[in-house]
Amino acid sequence: MSSKAYFVISGTIFGLVALAHLLRLVYQVPVHAGDWAFPMWLSWGGFAVAVALCAWAFWLLRRQPIGNRH
Repeated sequence: MSSKAYFVISGTIFGLVALAHLLRLVYQVPVHAGDWAFPMWLSWGGFAVAVALCAWAFWLLRRQPIGNRH
């Protein structure tokens, strides 16, 4: 797998995770694991981390020299 494909795939996955956290926050969807309910503030952290990793992946993609973008 080329580094371009890796950055595109990982950036896209992190972008989708960020979107899932954002939608949970907007629609106030409860999430439970057994008897434990995940608090909403946890999705703010998940959203921030996922957005940062998504941005980092696409930033690294743009930093690649032109010859290595294949």
